[in-house]
Amino acid sequence: MQVVIVFIILFAAAQLVRPGMTNPPIDANRTIQAQMGKASPVVAILDRSCRDCHSNATVWPWYTQVAPLSWLMAGGVAKGRKVVNFSEWGGYSPNLQRTLLFDSCDATSSGRMPGAWTVLHREAHLSPKDVETICLAAREAEAHAAGAE
Repeated sequence: MQVVIVFIILFAAAQLVRPGMTNPPIDANRTIQAQMGKASPVVAILDRSCRDCHSNATVWPWYTQVAPLSWLMAGGVAKGRKVVNFSEWGGYSPNLQRTLLFDSCDATSSGRMPGAWTVLHREAHLSPKDVETICLAAREAEAHAAGAE
């Protein structure tokens, strides 16, 4: 019985440690939607499956407010935004954009992304066609750059 009471006290105390769960302002002109066009199939996939961890438009469901999940989610989003932030796409050089598209192709092809998030968010699941669309966008960006040289 004492173990249960200690657990409840620790769980309650953990709720007092609140990580930052904010969404920085978004400049619509810098987003991947503005850069690639809202009608782009890859943009729709990235918005559906990657937005919550890789943009400034994260949706924070109620359960992300409960520790220790809140700590995991806030850390995961901070790390994801650091790797690539689709809200800041226009701030990346064209070369870095191509690299990030190839990295996205690699991460989704290998199954590293979207990761565990799909357990709670089925809409984030990527079909083989979604992965191929991301990889095709990477190849097209590379071909476009090669043609521009």
